[in-house]
Amino acid sequence: MTTGQQKSRGRFITLEGGEGAGKSTQISRLKVDLENAGLDVVLTREPGGSEGAEQIRKLLVEGDVGRWQPMTEALLHFAARADHVDKVIQPALSAGQWVLCDRFADSTMAYQGYGHGLGAGKINELYQTVLGDFTPDLTVILDLPVEVGLARTTGRAGQEDRYERMEVEFHQRLRDGFLEITNAEPTRCAVVDATRSEDGVYSDVRQIVRDRLGI
Repeated sequence: MTTGQQKSRGRFITLEGGEGAGKSTQISRLKVDLENAGLDVVLTREPGGSEGAEQIRKLLVEGDVGRWQPMTEALLHFAARADHVDKVIQPALSAGQWVLCDRFADSTMAYQGYGHGLGAGKINELYQTVLGDFTPDLTVILDLPVEVGLARTTGRAGQEDRYERMEVEFHQRLRDGFLEITNAEPTRCAVVDATRSEDGVYSDVRQIVRDRLGI
């Protein structure tokens, strides 16, 4: 294949937010719309997304709330992320596919950096070591009051509720962290009010993608 025939690199979009924000629903709808627009789309998630990362995921989202020290937790997230980016995300982007990811490194900044108090500096050091200058093209942060989000998670089936069981104060710190991230990187990030109906939230998400990425 000649240079002129090579596929252009795909785009990388992440959805972020606290517990109960509705990320999975919104990102699934976006995948359908982008595919209908003629794009080849890969839907993935963090922690997880690759075989190795999914194994690490179980260590993070299941079990006792206090099973890890904050730095251990951050290291596990970045270990999973390194495998995910290497095995799934980068190959897809290089092939011209668009990648939609339910959570990425901003969650580590919000959850471990702000929620657990490690601080932005330590998370940024890990980011640079593992990812260098690799970053999403667009990050949409679904924002809602902590009490509303946690109420939505009540009664969910499954064992992946370790973070949901953490104290309300932790969740408030991580919410504040997501908003700080947006304030620091307004070109990459956009906040959507996630307290509204599913359709109302999605209308905003879809418009942001149109405005920022032209599709």
